[in-house]
Amino acid sequence: MQAMLSTALGGPETLQWSAQERPEPGPAEVLVAIRAASVNYPDTLMIRDLYQIKPPRPFAPGGEIAGEIIAVGRDVTSHAIGDRILALTGFGGFATHICIPASSAFKIPDQMSDVDAAGFVFTYGTSHHALKDRANLRSGETVLVLGGAGGVGSAAIELAKARGARVIAAVSTANKAHFCETIGADATVIYGRAPDKEEQISFGRNIKALAGSSGIDVVYDAVGGAYAEPALRAMAWQGRYLVVGFAAGIASIPMNLPLLKGCQIVGVFWGAAVQRAPADHQRNVSELFDLYSRGEIRPRIHATYPMEKAADALSEMQNRAVLGKIILTNTSD
Repeated sequence: MQAMLSTALGGPETLQWSAQERPEPGPAEVLVAIRAASVNYPDTLMIRDLYQIKPPRPFAPGGEIAGEIIAVGRDVTSHAIGDRILALTGFGGFATHICIPASSAFKIPDQMSDVDAAGFVFTYGTSHHALKDRANLRSGETVLVLGGAGGVGSAAIELAKARGARVIAAVSTANKAHFCETIGADATVIYGRAPDKEEQISFGRNIKALAGSSGIDVVYDAVGGAYAEPALRAMAWQGRYLVVGFAAGIASIPMNLPLLKGCQIVGVFWGAAVQRAPADHQRNVSELFDLYSRGEIRPRIHATYPMEKAADALSEMQNRAVLGKIILTNTSD
């Protein structure tokens, strides 16, 4: 088998496409021939030791895969050789093969392609957990999605619309704004890169103008940095501010604002939620499959790369030029 290994701390240029011994599944595991793997922003952090999970080197990044089971452990009864499955792996997905616990594998619906399956659970799972479990988003509420053109952001737009919300997408370019409109955003607002104080104030005013007098009920923030405070200032009374990620850095928030707004700042650590409440995760994935089958959500594929070009894909991801998802594909056994 082959794997794209992180052998030294650094950026995508440090990754090496290397031969490895194919693993054998343990008693409760399945061996998967990976057909496609998704590139997600945490992959760019993990190889720099900037993510919550820090695997020992050498390791392959890649926390989301789709493929075919080619061997099963002796205790596995839930899956069989030949099953098409998708799974969260944490890391190890940028490879031709991987062993995973059978309990973490979900059978792919017949109508779903390997490419869609590989780009499905991480973004939609994160955003569904955020909007449903953490924000209790209700029909008729207004949602602001910071970083609306990215993987989790675009998923949040679709899922918020499916729940009957009005969606404002905040993005950095007109091209990204157009993309968000094509997937359902009701309005868009463009922010500058590395905004100064005056630009932050202008950004906040633009949000308030679009939100109207009632304000923003739910902020979905996968960006952080200088954009967080203007978004928080535009919130409605008893709104919910979802802390999802920090693409622009960790924000400094004046703590008088949650008091004045009577709002909640809510952490969204989806990976931990999956581990702590697996039954809820199973139910959420089932709900997402139903939404996919009804055509209400669909992964937006920005580009596909061969698995051995994972470094190029990660470079594009970290440059924040991606609209939706990047998928790595693999045709070898």
